[in-house]
Amino acid sequence: MTVKHYDWSAYHANVRPNKVAIRDLSANKELTYSELNIRANKLAGWLQSQGIKKGDRVAILSQNCAEFFELEFACAKIGAIELPLNWRLTKPELEYILKDSTPHILIYDAMFLDISIELQKDCSISSSLQIDSDDLQSEYEEALNSSDGSHEVVESFQEDLIMIMYTSGTTGHPKGAMINHQMQLYNCINLASPVFVTSESVQLVVLPLFHTGGMNCYANPVLHAGGEIILIKEFEPGLALSIIGNSECGVTHFFAVPAPYQFMMNHPDFDKTDLSRLKVAGIGGAPCAEAILRTWSDRGVSMTQGWGMTETSPGGIGLDAADAERKLGAAGKPLLHTEVKVVDDEGKELPWGEVGELYIRGPNITPGYWNKPEATRDSFEGDWLKTGDAARVDDEGFIYIVDRWKDMYISGGENVYPAEVENVLYQLPQIAEAAIIGVPDERWGETGKAILVLKAGEVLEEKDIISHCLENLAKFKVPQSVEFIEALPRNATGKVLKRTLRDEFLGTDAPAIS
Repeated sequence: MTVKHYDWSAYHANVRPNKVAIRDLSANKELTYSELNIRANKLAGWLQSQGIKKGDRVAILSQNCAEFFELEFACAKIGAIELPLNWRLTKPELEYILKDSTPHILIYDAMFLDISIELQKDCSISSSLQIDSDDLQSEYEEALNSSDGSHEVVESFQEDLIMIMYTSGTTGHPKGAMINHQMQLYNCINLASPVFVTSESVQLVVLPLFHTGGMNCYANPVLHAGGEIILIKEFEPGLALSIIGNSECGVTHFFAVPAPYQFMMNHPDFDKTDLSRLKVAGIGGAPCAEAILRTWSDRGVSMTQGWGMTETSPGGIGLDAADAERKLGAAGKPLLHTEVKVVDDEGKELPWGEVGELYIRGPNITPGYWNKPEATRDSFEGDWLKTGDAARVDDEGFIYIVDRWKDMYISGGENVYPAEVENVLYQLPQIAEAAIIGVPDERWGETGKAILVLKAGEVLEEKDIISHCLENLAKFKVPQSVEFIEALPRNATGKVLKRTLRDEFLGTDAPAIS
């Protein structure tokens, strides 16, 4: 049965109008649910005045700001589709996305003025609005002021799209994962209970809002529940710690990929920051080194691990807080409204203990990729989404994400998963960052190269690193060479860019396997 989509911001404006919904610390502003809904209504009216109809795309190019959610709820009211853009991309990369998705309007922050003007011209975007938190008469504010908030109510259903999120283009061009209202709803249901999201929750959001981790872990579920989110433009470890430790902010929830946790625990303020109000510290997006989990656990913070991807809303697998210590390193079990299995190369389900590719299905799964029917077909086996992640299930049904399936390399006929080796490298206290890539080897086919960043003032010899690995890993997993660099290349959410490392150390002709 087709179910109608309902208006989150209007609901909370009616039930809890004076409660703070969004605190944008970078812009020094605060929005109650009533104010958020009024602004979303005004934006919806302005968008319709510009000819925006159901199914039309509206792009936004900005660092984290409240306008992301104003646009999201405005689009929901009129059936439009929000298109968040990764501000770290180059003009050609953004141009590809915009020509693929053909938005009618570009909303952009003043700091991206030059590139936005070029994109609007080169991508035939008919209209734009500039956001400027320092200017009360900015184009964006003037557009809202010119609207009385009235708009034609457009009937929307759960299957209708609310967003298109382009996945990182590590192989070829990026693909636009289609996000519908059903996916957002089931993500709120799947995530809220395991991480105790209520109307009293306060989350510090540090991941970029153009990424599903920023938008949906747990910002949208918190707003769906009537809680409060705190925004900063971009992550900075000292700033994040100061907000978490501030009793006036009252942060109860935090979510990040492993890198921000690593940067915070290496910050000089980490040991003196009051973490006692933090009820949930969620972590996902990449395999997490046990050293990170244990360091935070020693400060009284048990991390709630999970697994997901843009195409899964993203919530797919979660680890209950009660099992966090006992099942250290596990992603957990399938969330309430989802189903997973681990399969071999032929799609046959594997018994527990064996590593294979993770498949997932449920109402939280994307219907496919925008303008990419072939990529959509290739990504599914029936109604099962092929995730590209290597995983195993233990005898209790807990799922462990071993690594990206395509990051695996084969040495002497044995599969090697870089995350396992990296986990051992992080046992060495001198190491700040570690990454393993497979490199060609005449004898073994491939062997591992360790690419390391040392902590300030530390010294470590290659022979000591290899010796440590020999003591803790099977010989075929031990890296055969070590490189020291100043910092690992990462994307906007902090994931290590393995392809960039392969290009640097193997040349640009190296096969793109991630």
